[in-house]
Amino acid sequence: MTIQLEQYQSGHYQKGYEYRYFLPSRINDEWMWQTPQINLLLEKAAVKLGELNSFARLVPNTDLFIQLHVTKEAVVSSRIEGTQTNIREAVLPESEISPEQRDDWHEVQSYTLALNQAISNLQTLPLSSRLLKQTHAILLQSARGEHKMPGEFRTSQNWIGGHSLADAVFIPPHHEYVNDLMGDLEHFLHNKDIHVPALIRIAIAHYQFETIHPFLDGNGRIGRLLITLFLVSKGILGQPLLYLSSYFEKNKGLYYDNLMVVREKNDMLQWLKYFLVGVEQTASLAVTTLSNIIALKVRLEQVLQANLGRRTASAQRLLNALFMQPAISVEAVQKICDISYKAANELVAAMCMHGILQEITGQTRNRVFIFAEYLAIFDD
Repeated sequence: MTIQLEQYQSGHYQKGYEYRYFLPSRINDEWMWQTPQINLLLEKAAVKLGELNSFARLVPNTDLFIQLHVTKEAVVSSRIEGTQTNIREAVLPESEISPEQRDDWHEVQSYTLALNQAISNLQTLPLSSRLLKQTHAILLQSARGEHKMPGEFRTSQNWIGGHSLADAVFIPPHHEYVNDLMGDLEHFLHNKDIHVPALIRIAIAHYQFETIHPFLDGNGRIGRLLITLFLVSKGILGQPLLYLSSYFEKNKGLYYDNLMVVREKNDMLQWLKYFLVGVEQTASLAVTTLSNIIALKVRLEQVLQANLGRRTASAQRLLNALFMQPAISVEAVQKICDISYKAANELVAAMCMHGILQEITGQTRNRVFIFAEYLAIFDD
C-alpha cells in the first residue's frame, strides 16, 4: 500500500474515560506526492545540508566547536519547555548560578549530557526505542524528572496544553498503543524497501513522535533530538551541527499550529513545507556560525603570536580549550597548560588584557573567566 500525501488521513479520535484521545495512522509505508513545491523545497534543504557537511569537513579541528553547538541546543530546546537558563549561564559552574535558577541549570546540563551520550551511543546502537529510552533516562535524571518514569514509555494518559484532560489542547493516544506506534515509527526510519527521501522521512517521523508523545515528560526535547540523531545515523551529517530547536522556538505558536493542522485537517503537506524550510534556513545559519568561529580563531591566534612572546604555546593550548569549555578558572588553566599557578595567573591576566577572557565574578578568589566573544556568536 502507498500513502498519497495529498489524501493522507492522519488518524481519528477515540473515546477514553471522560475524554477523547487521538490515535494516529501508521506511517511505515511508501509515501508519494503530486505537489511540485515539495520537490523544490526538498532540493533546497538538501543542498544547504550538503554545504554544511562539506564546510564542516574542510574546517580543521571541528571537534573543538561541537560542544558549544550542543550546549546551545540544550539551552534552546529546554527554553521551549519553559526553562530560563541562557548560554552564558549554561557554561558556568553550579556555584555561580543563583539558587532560584539552579533547577533550570540542572535541566540544561542533563540535556547536554543526554545529547552527548546519544550521539556516542549511535556508534554501537541503531536509532531505536532502546536508544531513545536510554537518552530519556539521562534527560530526566534531575529532581524535576525523577517521578516521570525516566527511561520508560508511559503507562498512563498524558496531555498537551491545559491543566488536565478536561481542558487539554491535545490528548495523545492511550498508553496501550504506544509500543505498537513506536515500533511502526522505528521501522519507518529504517525501512529499506521504501523510497522516501531522508528529510521527508524524519519530518514525518518527528510529527509522529510528537503525536504519540510516548513519555510522560521530555517528549519535546527527545523529539527534536530525534531529528539530529537520524541525520547523523544515516551519514547525512558527519557531525551533530544541525538543530532545529532555534527555528521552532522563533515562533513556537507556528510550530505547534503546524503539528496540529496535520492532526485536525490531515495536512501533512503544510508540515513538510514548514519543516523543509526550517532545515534550509538552519543549515545556512550553521554555516555562518562556523565561518564566524573560524574567523575568530584565526584572528585571536594572530593576536597571541604577536603579543604573548614565550607564553604563546601555552596561550594557544588554552585558546583551543576555551573553544570546548568557554568558562574557566586559573586552576583549570594550570592543569590544561601544565604550568605553575603563578604562570597560569599571568597567562589569564594577559588573555584578559587582550580582550580574550573576561572575569565575571568580581572576586579576588575563586574567579571565573569567560570567552565572551565566542559565546556571543551563539547567544541569540
